[in-house]
Amino acid sequence: MNYLTGKQIALRALEPEDLDILYRWENDTTLWQHGCTVAPLSRYLLKCYIENYTADIARDNQLRLMIVRRDSLERVGLIDCFDYDASNRRAAIGLLVDPACTRQGLGRDALETFMEYAFRFLHLHQLYVHIAVCNTASLGLFRACGFRECGHLADWVRLPHGYADALVFQKINPEEND
Repeated sequence: MNYLTGKQIALRALEPEDLDILYRWENDTTLWQHGCTVAPLSRYLLKCYIENYTADIARDNQLRLMIVRRDSLERVGLIDCFDYDASNRRAAIGLLVDPACTRQGLGRDALETFMEYAFRFLHLHQLYVHIAVCNTASLGLFRACGFRECGHLADWVRLPHGYADALVFQKINPEEND
């Protein structure tokens, strides 16, 4: 079984040729409200990040994978697994789909593919995510993929027009018996 291949997409490690698109996504201020970015990132900093990235979740407490279309290898997004807790076998997850590629099922395919990898290969017990209540597309996606709402955080996300609440969702590994 190939854990990193979905129906439409494949997940792969970051490569040096990803620098330009990573630079574009990381510096797109319209996307910052969905993550934790508060300042632009330099091309040099991102180049160093890619060069030094090990893809070792146990060492870095993070795993970042590029989402590419299987047919064309077009880069369409990123999936991040971060705040990895080896003791409790859990991690946070973040997903970015290029705004030009939304509403094509790519985010769902990437999330389902990553969950399979996280639960069956990494043997994680659970994944969790914080989503601003105004991010209805992400709320719908994570609900559709079986994540359950488990918390409400008031004024959690700073947006251009003020603060928004966030919802916490988690997905427990459905195949675990312990």
